Amino acid sequence: MMPSAAFSAEDANTIVVGQAIDLSSPNAAIGRDYVAGIKTYFDALNSTGGINGKKVRYVVRDDQATPAVAVKAVTELIERDQVDFLLGGVGDNVTQAVLNAPAFKRSNLVLFAPLVDAIELNNNRILFWRPGYLQEVQHILSHFAPLGIKNVGIVYQDGPATQEAFRSLSTELRGRGLTLTGTVRLGNNEKLNAQEASRLAATKPGFVIVIADTISSALFLKEFRKFASQTYVAGTSLINLETLREVAGARAVEWTVFSQVVPNPNTGKTPIQLEHLTMMKKYRDEPPSSLTLEGFVVAKALSKTIQRSKRSTRTVLQDLMAQDTNIDLGGLSMSSGKSNHLSSYVDIALFKKNGLIF
Repeated sequence: MMPSAAFSAEDANTIVVGQAIDLSSPNAAIGRDYVAGIKTYFDALNSTGGINGKKVRYVVRDDQATPAVAVKAVTELIERDQVDFLLGGVGDNVTQAVLNAPAFKRSNLVLFAPLVDAIELNNNRILFWRPGYLQEVQHILSHFAPLGIKNVGIVYQDGPATQEAFRSLSTELRGRGLTLTGTVRLGNNEKLNAQEASRLAATKPGFVIVIADTISSALFLKEFRKFASQTYVAGTSLINLETLREVAGARAVEWTVFSQVVPNPNTGKTPIQLEHLTMMKKYRDEPPSSLTLEGFVVAKALSKTIQRSKRSTRTVLQDLMAQDTNIDLGGLSMSSGKSNHLSSYVDIALFKKNGLIF
């Protein structure tokens, strides 16, 4: 999965894009899919001449989902590989660590398109592709509103960012007149987590929202389904659904719904969906997913931004953040200037034993 170093760092006819991302932890399927989508776009782009005559050299380091490792990897990318652009990794903790890294602070780089779930950062050194966590949650709540469900349970993983997300979600529920029937804070004690899942089921929530990584969500779901086999469980887009099904079991993932920040990756309804499908078949030996499509879109967004710029490459993202710009990526648009989130696209998908239904 590590991209090959096809071009030398000294080559003036290259644009160096670096990324530190999780490729080896239990939750690494997200990072691997994201990288596959990014690399697919850059491979296709380089085959047609690159960006303004320059090829893209894509350099990836494994941060192992560990903040200290992420800081070391990003420092190497900045100081040794001299990257022109830095793509973000997966997770709130590593993202915050990168933003605080001395090498990053000394650089004039903007951290582009990290995959974070809970944190909301108004920072001029970070630019998100995906909409914010609260926007995803609001879309989920709007999805359930027509059903007349008023009772909601919340499950969240223990940690500062997820606790903040829990507080934001609780406020949103109160604002909508919904009742919080119970909460579960997932820790490292599996027996206690199972007991908490049973207790939450006993409160009979109409649906449950989970704020946790893929493995923790799957372990909760596996236990919760013993007591509530047909209660809707909802999660956000940073859940790897194949890993979820593998860990929780095919029966457990029925009656689950997830917000999605890209369209259905398995159809070609728009030009960007069709382009992604075509290039994945040409350059990869793995199936498309929402994360491969998101990576593909992120790489295209960065490339289009560079192509449009009239200034040096390292100022491109700063310029983008300062301008009111709208760029069509092929049926999916990116807008800058209003916030540090380029996309506001959110969809909902039902995950059943036979797969994802948008």
